[in-house]
Amino acid sequence: MAAAKKRLNLRNPWHLLATGFGSGLFPVGPGTAGSLAAIPFWLLLTYLPWQVYSLVVMFSICIGVYLCHQTAKDMRVHDHGSIVWDEFVGMWITLMALPTNDWQWVVAGFVVFRILDIWKPWPIRWFDRNVHGGMGIMIDDVVAGVFAAAIIYLIGHYWPLGLF
Repeated sequence: MAAAKKRLNLRNPWHLLATGFGSGLFPVGPGTAGSLAAIPFWLLLTYLPWQVYSLVVMFSICIGVYLCHQTAKDMRVHDHGSIVWDEFVGMWITLMALPTNDWQWVVAGFVVFRILDIWKPWPIRWFDRNVHGGMGIMIDDVVAGVFAAAIIYLIGHYWPLGLF
């Protein structure tokens, strides 16, 4: 796996994005590091109207399929741990559903997303195992983000007094 990292070139814009601006190169828990690194970018997204935010997320999914595929191909490893653009997008999807942008809800969204992304319950696991290429790298985190968003939304809107 160290040889695969040597094939990365952060001057290549696809590699830079795929590694979450280098956050995926964190030596321990690169997916967690990538998910954390997505939060400041999410904060910027919150200034956009929700329709534009949604378009940015959809565009990020589409471009992510290509850049993750290309980076994995260049690294010669499918879904190398340092490729975390999928975590960025999964977090942005999750955080769309927060009832408020309080830090407690951001932490809750982060935790729910990471649990789903690591545990990969059905159907997330099915997508992870059966879809390949750039789409395969992206889709399991997109689905985990949708599930995490649904959980956060339900807790925030239907749980008595929410979490906080």
